[in-house]
Amino acid sequence: MILVRPLSLAAECLCNMTKTYLAISFYQMPEPLFIPPSGKWVVKSPYQIGNAHKAFKLTDPIRSVRLADTIAAHIQTMILEGVLRPGEKLIAERDLAETLGVSRPSLRDGMAILEEKGLLITTRSGTHVARFLNRLADPLAALLADDERVAADYFEYRLTVEPQTTAYAASRANETDRASINACLERMRIANRSNNPADEAECDVTLHSLIYDAAHNVLLLHIMSVLAELMRKNIFYNRETLYRRTGVSEMLLAQHLAIGHAVIAGDPKAAEHAAAEHIRFTRDTIAEIRLDELRQATSLRRLERRDLVSDPKKT
Repeated sequence: MILVRPLSLAAECLCNMTKTYLAISFYQMPEPLFIPPSGKWVVKSPYQIGNAHKAFKLTDPIRSVRLADTIAAHIQTMILEGVLRPGEKLIAERDLAETLGVSRPSLRDGMAILEEKGLLITTRSGTHVARFLNRLADPLAALLADDERVAADYFEYRLTVEPQTTAYAASRANETDRASINACLERMRIANRSNNPADEAECDVTLHSLIYDAAHNVLLLHIMSVLAELMRKNIFYNRETLYRRTGVSEMLLAQHLAIGHAVIAGDPKAAEHAAAEHIRFTRDTIAEIRLDELRQATSLRRLERRDLVSDPKKT
C-alpha cells in the first residue's frame, strides 16, 4: 500500500485565491488515499467543499473556483437553511461586501447569479430574498380557501408530520435554537397576560416555525413555512377566534410551554407526545367553534323567518 498525503498546498492556494471563508471548507482527510491492486486512485474520505462530496483522482486537473460562484453558493445555502428568509431585505451592498470580506464587484456578480435563479430580487429599494414560496402558497391558498374539507385534512397532515418533526427538534436543537424557543415562550406568556389574541396567535406561528428550524431538516422547514404562511392568512381557521374562545388561551399556552420545554430539555418522546396532544386539542376546538357558528346561524335564520313568511293574521 502506498500512502499519499492530501493536497494541502492546492487547498491552501484555492483558499487564498478566494480571499474569503465563504462556502468552501477543506478538511483534512481522516484516512489516506491508497492504490488498490487495480492501479486506480480511490478516495476513501473525500474533501468536503461546501455541501458537495466528490471523489477525484490525483491526475484530475485543479480547476479554479470563481469568487462570484462561491459567494452565490454561500448566500444560497443561507436561504436554504432559513438563515435568510423570503421577503427579507439584505443590508446595503457596501455593508454586505464588508461583512462577507469580499469586493463589491464580486458580490454584485454573485448576487446576479442568484437573481437569475429567482432567489434574489433587486429593485430601487434594495435587494430582497425572493418570495419564491409564494409561487406555491398563493395558488394553494386560492385552491383551498373555500373547501370545507381543508381544515380536517390540514390537521390530519400536521398529526402525520409535526409530532415527529418536534421529536427531531428535541434531539437536534442546539443552544441557539433552545434560546430562541425559550425567548418565544416568554413572549407567549406576556401576550397571554396582556389578553392580546393577535399577539398570542402570532407567537403561536413563530414558536412552531422555531421548532421547524430546530429540527434541522431543510425540506421540512420550507414545506412547513408554506403552511405557516397559509395559517397567517387564516386559510384553515381563524387563529384569533380560537384564542378568544373561553378557556382556550390558557390551554394553548400550557400546551405550547409543554412542547417548548420538552424540546429545550432534549426529550424527544415528551416533545412528540405534547405536539400530538396540542394538534388534537386545536382540531377538536376548531370543530366545536364551527359547530357553534352553524347553530348560531340556524338560530338567526329562525328569527328572520318572518321576512320570508306572510303573516296569517293579514291574510
